[in-house]
Amino acid sequence: MNICITGALGHIGSALIRSDSLRSVDRVYLIDNFLTQRYASLFDLPDGITYSFHESDILSDAMRPIIRDSDVVIHLAAITDAETSFHKPEQVNKVNKKGLRHIAKLCAEYGRFLIFPSTTSVYGVQEGLVDESCQGKDLKPQSPYAESKLYGEKYLSTLAKKNGLKFVTLRLGTIFGYSIGMRFHTAVNKFIWQAAIGQPLTVWKTALNQKRPYCDLKDAISAFNHAMENKIFDQEIYNIVTTNLTVKEIIDAIKKRVPGLNITFTDSPIMNLLSYEVSNQMSLEKGFSYSGDLTESIKHSIRKLRNANSSVKITV
Repeated sequence: MNICITGALGHIGSALIRSDSLRSVDRVYLIDNFLTQRYASLFDLPDGITYSFHESDILSDAMRPIIRDSDVVIHLAAITDAETSFHKPEQVNKVNKKGLRHIAKLCAEYGRFLIFPSTTSVYGVQEGLVDESCQGKDLKPQSPYAESKLYGEKYLSTLAKKNGLKFVTLRLGTIFGYSIGMRFHTAVNKFIWQAAIGQPLTVWKTALNQKRPYCDLKDAISAFNHAMENKIFDQEIYNIVTTNLTVKEIIDAIKKRVPGLNITFTDSPIMNLLSYEVSNQMSLEKGFSYSGDLTESIKHSIRKLRNANSSVKITV
């Protein structure tokens, strides 16, 4: 079996391409355009896996022979920073919408399986516990990034009905956890970075006690592997969520490692008004499993940054 991973050098991709499960794969095509210049994600790749790296744009014709030669495509390539997506709608449209359409059409044309990572941010303004049955007008994405992912979900469903595309959509909670291609624009990782280098944690004014869904990176990788190994391409949507946490709970966990951290309250254009939790019950019933741990993940990431600022007291 051959696998194609777009956006292979990013936060999720750089961990996925090091997954032990890929040792049973014949070839792993790594696609990245170096937009974020994560060259280091290619350093020290493990032996025993046949990689084929291509510096390519997902909209280019170069994707055709790669997808034709692949059995499964994991489409990670996307503009993922929700807050800055407000300032670059054209780029979000090009990468997240046009790019997905191009990859999905090729998958449908060649009969390839597609794994599409969406986001629990598509739930938008909600209250209480939500699950995959929340549809239509009840889905209210609060950023161009989240809107583009909801667009992708709908597009794939339409393409499946028209052209028989076999796919699965995984709605990931906000990712936390270390990888060599790690990004720091989302809550847990951003707080870890700020704490480790001695900056105040920037917290949205209304967010301290609001709950949101989060996903440990190891659980996201496990979900991709589970979908591939069990051929779960049933055109369904599954929430992939390790835990639902308040910002206060996250900060308290970081304080155990960086006791002297400070907090600054700020405004955000994507701050939702309501607190909500996302259920992962449907994924559990499909055999997905979760072993992620916020405390251990924070400990691991902070240990990696422990010497970034010697004036910051860190307990690891």
